[in-house]
Amino acid sequence: MTETLAAAARKAGKKGPPPVHLWNPDFCGDLDMRIARDGTWFYLGTPIGRHELVKLFSSIIRKDGDDYFLVTPVEKVGITVDDAPFVAIDFEPSGTGRDQVLTFTTNVGDETSAGPDAPIRVVRDPDTGEPSPYVLVRTNLEALIDRKSFYRLIDLGAHEDQDGESWFGLWSGGTFFPIIPSVDLDV
Repeated sequence: MTETLAAAARKAGKKGPPPVHLWNPDFCGDLDMRIARDGTWFYLGTPIGRHELVKLFSSIIRKDGDDYFLVTPVEKVGITVDDAPFVAIDFEPSGTGRDQVLTFTTNVGDETSAGPDAPIRVVRDPDTGEPSPYVLVRTNLEALIDRKSFYRLIDLGAHEDQDGESWFGLWSGGTFFPIIPSVDLDV
């Protein structure tokens, strides 16, 4: 089954990103494929070692509701995603302050510039307070921002008023993305 998915992805991707949002094939069942929190793809419990194959599969992933699928024009199979399907492994800032743009690169080579159509969000663990930052890469598909990038982002942060409360966050693409209430910061 993975061979037919790969062949369909290659064919569809020859003219740019495959239009997976337009494809509505019948569900063919679940595939023993998993994307770990660190971005490693597994098939039948074994890491997929060929980066080009991972990039190919990543081009046909879609999220419907809370479920992830690999989709081609003729088949749709469920896969498991531990956290987010991508990891933002680096970013490049341009501009400063409100004019700043943060452009992220993922583990599969996608690039996205944070802004109104590609928001940054941070989820804090209710027990530990540890942040998990994300940026939207494609429709319904986020990248977990890796730790080293998040630490670099913090250096670019600013305090802004949001609904009468001061927040520490990031500017990108003309939008302020709150990360943590200013009063919660250990200064």
